[in-house]
Amino acid sequence: MAGQEPPEDSKGPLTDNDDDLLPRCRRGEEAAWRELVSRHTRRVFALAYRFTGRVDEAEDLVQEVFVKVYQMLDRYREDGGSLGGWIMAVARNHAIDRYRRRRQDALRRTEEPEVLDRMASNDLGPQRALEREERVRLVHRGLRALPEDLRLPLILCDLQGLPYDEIAETLQIPLGTVKSRINRGRLELAKRLVGRRAEYVESR
Repeated sequence: MAGQEPPEDSKGPLTDNDDDLLPRCRRGEEAAWRELVSRHTRRVFALAYRFTGRVDEAEDLVQEVFVKVYQMLDRYREDGGSLGGWIMAVARNHAIDRYRRRRQDALRRTEEPEVLDRMASNDLGPQRALEREERVRLVHRGLRALPEDLRLPLILCDLQGLPYDEIAETLQIPLGTVKSRINRGRLELAKRLVGRRAEYVESR
């Protein structure tokens, strides 16, 4: 836990290099695996949260991802990129598969407690903080209301920062289709945000 003193027998990180941890994880060394998971949990959680919109579901997804990573460790090849990049690719693919299986549940409602806490920082006045919180809610509600074929490319592009060609490979659709769906998704999201914003203003 942050702020706590490490135990006296703690030896600190096993290594600063993921590649040094890999063979140890493959041999089943628990300490090496715990360290690898600890290093990459934050990024995997951020990705999971974008797909689920809920902390509890994101935490479940993170656990599923690391189970899958462990099961697939022997498939990783160093010449295919960094271990961290490979873990994130596994996470993205698993998140997309899970989202497709559970899309009806995922559409029920959106909650963004951690994002809202960051947005409502102390240097903002109460009114501005509330307005920014509401904008975050509107954006994520709008995203979750989009059809799946528009929502997934938009998440991968605008929230995850993936290039078009990688999105095409991940979703297994043509590059032109990726660009078209992202453009359509942005337009559709903008329309929904305008409508929801008008409803919000009228209700105040």
